[in-house]
Amino acid sequence: MRPTTPPTPPPGPAQGPVPGPPRRVLVVEDDPTVAEVVTGYLSRAGYTTAHAADGFTALERAADFRPHLVVLDLMLPGIDGLEVCRRLRQSGEGPAVPVVMLTARGEEADRILGLELGADDYVTKPFSPRELVLRIGSVLRRAEAAPPAAAPAAVLRAGDLTADPGGRRAHRAGRELSLTAREFDLLVFLMRHPGRVFSREQLLQRVWGWEFGDLSTVTVHVRRLREKIEADPAAPRLVTTVWGAGYRFDPGGGEVIMAGEVATHDAAPGGGESRA
Repeated sequence: MRPTTPPTPPPGPAQGPVPGPPRRVLVVEDDPTVAEVVTGYLSRAGYTTAHAADGFTALERAADFRPHLVVLDLMLPGIDGLEVCRRLRQSGEGPAVPVVMLTARGEEADRILGLELGADDYVTKPFSPRELVLRIGSVLRRAEAAPPAAAPAAVLRAGDLTADPGGRRAHRAGRELSLTAREFDLLVFLMRHPGRVFSREQLLQRVWGWEFGDLSTVTVHVRRLREKIEADPAAPRLVTTVWGAGYRFDPGGGEVIMAGEVATHDAAPGGGESRA
């Protein structure tokens, strides 16, 4: 039997709405009770919602509704959530829409695959609808984040790799990279701290903003980032692993340039060996 949420939400608005005009959230869930609870909480939090009960309908609704975010269950009739996520990522129309997956506790392999396909976050069933609303707000804020107008963020350059935090665009050898919101944030954070080692726990806190969570989330996003920025992802030279310590950004023989300024290049603590 599939785990479900409590059938009746308590009165009052849920926490975590994103300031500004209402954001559109597509909820893809075949369990009518779960769908009703989730859409109810989102509506109370100020979101505009739509619902799809299967994978094919989800793709149709996504094209018509044009959501700012998709809440996507992995276990769906028709085509499953992983295939829906894959097709959403392959649509190629504008920036990738953020995806928050709903998974059961025994679906760790599917959850990892979903993150590899570009999902931005996941919530495990049975879950708290209030926590889900907070996670959605966090993902949307990060996806829509922009630097203050009075202090535009510097463009980062390391060899032929560039990242523009203001425009949220990255290029390698003149070709624009297709990065999810979280992949882009991870790249910018690492490029701003060249040569410094960060553990997965530190990255989870400083990039994701989570005090706790599944550390495999970081591992998967590092792997996906390498696939997009490394000449040979199997032997990475930019985002390297320091065994027993974490990850660091190595700009190679050059430096990371921030709009004409050279970023501080920190030595790796303890001189740890860097390997892929």
